[in-house]
Amino acid sequence: MELGIGIGWRPEIADAVEALPGIDWVEAVAENLCTDHLPDSLVRLRARGVTVVPHGVSLGLGGADRPDPGRLADLAARTTLLGTPLVTEHIAFVRAGGTRTASPGLEAGHLLPVPRTWDALDVLCENVRIAQDSLPVPLALENIAALIAWPGEELTEGQFLAELVARTGVRLLIDVANLHTNHVNRGEDPARALDELPVEAIAYVHVAGGIEKDGVWHDTHAHPVTRPVLDVLAELRARVDPPGVLLERDDAFPPAQELAGELTAIRATLDAARKKGPGRGQGAGTSGDGVARIEPTGHPTAPPAAHPTAPSPGPATDAARDRAAVAQTALLSALVAGTPAPEGFDHRHLGVQSRALAAKRADVVAKVAPELPEILGDGYRRAFLAYARTRPMAAGYRRDALDFAEQLLIAGRPTDDAARRRLTTWWRDRAAARPPRRTTRLVRAARAALVGR
Repeated sequence: MELGIGIGWRPEIADAVEALPGIDWVEAVAENLCTDHLPDSLVRLRARGVTVVPHGVSLGLGGADRPDPGRLADLAARTTLLGTPLVTEHIAFVRAGGTRTASPGLEAGHLLPVPRTWDALDVLCENVRIAQDSLPVPLALENIAALIAWPGEELTEGQFLAELVARTGVRLLIDVANLHTNHVNRGEDPARALDELPVEAIAYVHVAGGIEKDGVWHDTHAHPVTRPVLDVLAELRARVDPPGVLLERDDAFPPAQELAGELTAIRATLDAARKKGPGRGQGAGTSGDGVARIEPTGHPTAPPAAHPTAPSPGPATDAARDRAAVAQTALLSALVAGTPAPEGFDHRHLGVQSRALAAKRADVVAKVAPELPEILGDGYRRAFLAYARTRPMAAGYRRDALDFAEQLLIAGRPTDDAARRRLTTWWRDRAAARPPRRTTRLVRAARAALVGR
């Protein structure tokens, strides 16, 4: 199915998206849509014949547990409502803990990488099959960007994706910005990944912007698309003509003319690569003879290796799921709860990822509960980051906002009486019939102090 050139639909740029010329399709974050009605902008786009693809972010198909039936049902309902030809998600885990580890459930609020091991692949494939059986249209899965790498990985990214496709028949959503991110942060060659994965399984392609800071690439979706990302897109186009290419932008939205300019750059990159013709096998990390070389980032890359021998595929055992649960919980706890880093991880990258997760929580909570930064003023971000250091997210961002406000009230903050009254009213209106009484606040404060010892 040919999609063409598209852009990520977001409420903040809905008018601009409708007005942009040459838009064949759009992608909308599934969890931001209701299951029974669509925003007016998407209704108008569909009436014009523009395809709308739902893009899920919360299934956590790489997680230790089987996919939640309720989340799958909601995604299926949105898919049916949109009349879409396919639905997409990510190769990632987003939560950990719970009954398998006899520990509190933890939410990352972010897409985290699964280890590229045969064990993890068994779990992922079974979860993908469950999802495929629950969805009314084909599923495509996206490779994610990562700041951290698991120790002891047994497959490259391309090999892992190829095995996933071979075992499940799932389609691929290849994000070329994520391939670039993993090149900078993990020393992985995008061309090698493209050589190893089954390009014929690509449903469409993501292109997005980011920024490099202190030697780490942050896949922000809030900055312009860079030349290196377009170069990876050209590498992909040299191997296959993708059915669709989509520009993603999730924050710091520029004027419509800048979005149009980025779409023009994407079209020009595809046209130039098409005219140049096939160039398979000579990518960013190897010379023409396949000899490894050092990229400007300082990370060594290697020529493609032979595919490792796969063990006999089969359903994921409970033991495999338990091992995944322990490993993922240990990693997520280190990132969001300050527990010791699991053995074998890069401590610097773990620290960068931990700070990035806390910053993202602060940003998203400010969006879903804009009254909080209004009430707290300049002190909002500092107060939230202090809260996030000791309070991992256990549910969604809206619950996180309520928990943050409650903790401030328990601590007798903010110190300004008028601001505290406003916060109390806000909390009461959204959380309960009344805010916690003084006795309750004292008990909770004492309990929190004991837990913190």
